Amino acid sequence: MNPDAPETADELAENAPGKSGIARRFRGFLPVAVDVETAGFNAETDALLEIAAVPIHMDSEGRVYPGQTVSAHVQPFPGANLEASALAFTGIDPHHPLRIAEAEGPALKKIFEPIRNAIKGSGCSRAILVGHNPAFDLAFLKAAVARTGIKRNPFHQFSTFDTATLAGLAYGQTVLARAIAAASIEWDSNRAHSAVYDTEKTAELFCKIVNLWGDLARLER
Repeated sequence: MNPDAPETADELAENAPGKSGIARRFRGFLPVAVDVETAGFNAETDALLEIAAVPIHMDSEGRVYPGQTVSAHVQPFPGANLEASALAFTGIDPHHPLRIAEAEGPALKKIFEPIRNAIKGSGCSRAILVGHNPAFDLAFLKAAVARTGIKRNPFHQFSTFDTATLAGLAYGQTVLARAIAAASIEWDSNRAHSAVYDTEKTAELFCKIVNLWGDLARLER
């Protein structure tokens, strides 16, 4: 490769003036941790019940950290399937009188608005979903977007960061609770399987691994 060759379009975009550190670090994509709780495994037929998201930010030293959590309880869409085994696993009662839930459309708008603000504020072009086995979360998110007719989904349509894979590489653990323990992050099993708690812990794990990689890279220089 010729070191004097002109930069590519991607390199020019990544190094453009005004780009934040996190925009340069992840090629214009803003990592956003997401977890969903559902009434089954089929994104097309089973209800989305909870969703939470945590944008990832970067400080002046280049270390990433979780931002503010945004979350929503979601009403099952008309005709949605509610698998009894899934409800027993999560402990969610979709029809509990004290459960303050919103229809999918308003719930997604509540989640997407601060994400779009974070994307704009960071100089990024789009969000990229961070999740533990994120294909599941992305599938339910995309299905809900399609049902509600939302035209501006801020997330990349197929690329994700998988903390199961990253934790397998960093710690030799792929189960979330075990990966969290290996990373010396506090874990309360009584609070697990809540979208908010699982998202926040996934965000912490992602940041721990990214920062660990950054520390190792600096040591090798």
